Amino acid sequence: MTAPDLDIGFRVLRLDSSNMQDVYYNPTEVVQSLLDLTTDNIKPDRTPEDLLFQVMLDLGVELSSAIKETVIDGKKVFDVADGFLLACFDTGVTTETVTAIAKKKPYYAIFRDSSMANDSVATNFDQIFETYSPQTTRKVL
Repeated sequence: MTAPDLDIGFRVLRLDSSNMQDVYYNPTEVVQSLLDLTTDNIKPDRTPEDLLFQVMLDLGVELSSAIKETVIDGKKVFDVADGFLLACFDTGVTTETVTAIAKKKPYYAIFRDSSMANDSVATNFDQIFETYSPQTTRKVL
């Protein structure tokens, strides 16, 4: 008898540096070409799981909390502690994705800034949550 999807509830984590890129520029040294390098503030070798665990630590969410991966509007969403925290770090996040997550009314909703499909989604992000889940604490990495 084999159980390929056996989950015995054991999680191994290791300490690492921050997932955020180090940016050390003197304001007088900033030129237009440097701004292109700061469009994504996440280190390129980091996974969505890395981001999730950093967010959990930042927010004080227990690392032993149940984590499920679900798909909402075609995007992978981490559901931590039965909807307490919902996090989406996929690219191309649309207004429909944000709306579907807001309608689930999580306590925390976390997104990656560079994940937004376009400026319209980023602009309307807060308004969508104010409409469907004003009590949700929102964070954009």
